[in-house]
Amino acid sequence: MATHPKSRLVEIGDHVSEWVSNLFAHPYMQVWVIILCAAWFVFGLHADLLTAALSILAITLSQMVLNRQNDREVEDRKRDIAMHAKLDELVHAMKGARDEMAGIEDLDEEEIEELKDHAQDAIEAQGPRAGDVGERATSRAAVEQTHSAAKKRKASTKA
Repeated sequence: MATHPKSRLVEIGDHVSEWVSNLFAHPYMQVWVIILCAAWFVFGLHADLLTAALSILAITLSQMVLNRQNDREVEDRKRDIAMHAKLDELVHAMKGARDEMAGIEDLDEEEIEELKDHAQDAIEAQGPRAGDVGERATSRAAVEQTHSAAKKRKASTKA
């Protein structure tokens, strides 16, 4: 998945969106908006104009948040793909490693869970022969991380 560089205008828009959404997410700004709305009615200004302005503001802020979330998800996906490529390379390079563990992120969750359980059993069965305690803990953590990443990706595709 090749990403195209963002144009300067899009980068400026991203920075403005981030600044505005951070500003309006602050509790003081929310209090200020409530005070503004109350003052609007106290001074007898037209409610239609306030309603329109707040609606446009809400839609704009919602879109800004969605755009930022999408950018984060794209970056997370790139990191996940890179991590899986690195893990696959390590699995293929290790003596005694099971090659079927490479690429398991494409399997169903139940199959991944089963492979995870088998891998943990194999680590435990090796006992002292599996390396030192730190190496065994690292192996378990890698299995858990692969499982968690696959679960996360599956959940995001359902959403």
